[in-house]
Formats: sequence, C-alpha cells, structure tokens
Amino acid sequence: MDDASEEARNAGSTIVIDLYFWPTPNGYKISIALEEMGLDYTVHGIDIGAGDQFDPEFLKIAPNNRIPAIIDHDGPGGVDFHLMESGAILLYLARKTGQFLPTDPVDEFRAIEWLMWQMGGVGPMFGQANHFIVYAKDKIDYAIDRYRNEVHRLCRVLNKRLGEAEYVAGEYTIADMAIFPWMRAHDRYDVDLDALPNVKRWFEAIDSRPAVQRGLAVLEERRRKVPMTDEQKEVMFGATQFKER
Repeated sequence: MDDASEEARNAGSTIVIDLYFWPTPNGYKISIALEEMGLDYTVHGIDIGAGDQFDPEFLKIAPNNRIPAIIDHDGPGGVDFHLMESGAILLYLARKTGQFLPTDPVDEFRAIEWLMWQMGGVGPMFGQANHFIVYAKDKIDYAIDRYRNEVHRLCRVLNKRLGEAEYVAGEYTIADMAIFPWMRAHDRYDVDLDALPNVKRWFEAIDSRPAVQRGLAVLEERRRKVPMTDEQKEVMFGATQFKER
C-alpha cells in the first residue's frame, strides 16, 4: 500500500476515493463503476499473489482480506468511510452519485435482484470453475464438470433475461457492471457466445463503452500474463490464507 492519495490531497487534488484493487473480475466491477460515474479516484495495487491482502493496514479497511475495497474521503457526514465487498461498494457508489440505479422501487429492486444474482451465483460459480480448470494441481473431473455445467446454466439464465430486456434491469445499471467482467473469460469455460445471441449483443454493447474500456485498463500492465508460481499459488490457495490474523 502506498500514500499517493494522501500526498495528492495535501497538494490540493480533487481525489476523493481510494480504490484498493487488483485486475480481477471483482476489481474491475469497481474501476468500471468509478469511470462510468465520473468519480475522482486513486488506485492502490493489492497484489493478491504476493500476499498484499494480508497487510495489517489493508485488513483495517477490508477485514475479509479480499479486494476490492474503497475509502471515500467524502463519506456520509463528510468523513472518511471505508467499505469492502464489491456488491456493497456498487450500491454505495450508485446511491452516492444518483447514477446507474433506478429510483422507481420496482426498477430499483430489479437491478438489486440481478446484482445479487451475480454476487451469489456468477461470482462463486465462475470462480470455482476457474480454480478447478486453471489452477488446481489435481484435475478433478467431477469438480470441473460440476462448476462448468453451472457456468453454462447461469449463462442460459442470462441469455433468457436479455431476450426480455436490453440490459438485465431494463436500463444499464450497476448490475450489468457486476456481471460483465466475469463474462470476459467465457472461452475459458467453453461458453460459445454465438450460441447465446442475447448475451453476445449485451456483451458487445458494454465492451464498447469508453468508460468500461478505461476501467479495464486500470493496472493492466500488472495483470498476470504468465502461469502462477508455486509461491503465488500457496498464497492464494494454500495455508497462508487460513492463518488467524
């Protein structure tokens, strides 16, 4: 963790939000939202392969030792406010700015419904599929099939919904921002977008948004482009993450 944002504020910068981030689907949800909402922010890279998520200072902000997290230096009451969990952060930012979350109660809860669908389904299931397909030392056919099949089922649910509406909640909302980053690795799960025409149309529309491309560019140079080392795997998946802190 660095003190770049503190220096910027002392120099009179307009930076308001600190984003604790690594280039993963959950991280991209927030960088995309910040760009879409036009909020000033600075990025703190939390290298989850190096164990930065266990830094005591980071744990004060995100006690679950997961990215993303934010500190809003203009939080409720005008004081510093920290928040973890990507879904909670999206809701907070949407309500803070009055953007990308409908005000009509029916439409608002439709967006929240699909946000929860991503948080409870897409994230965990896609994440487990990715682990067993890509990272697990032992390739367990049962686990691979179990989670890949669930990914395909969820994609069919999404395709059906997008046959009814342009975006999952009707208009473009934080729910779309939450789902989209997880769909970027569809090839990894043998998901053919040509067989899901509604998803393909939705995916291409979101991918073409300038703010989305800016959000995806955050720390792109640090995105892991080579296989993980044994040390990184141990930090991510081994005993290190289970130590009491």
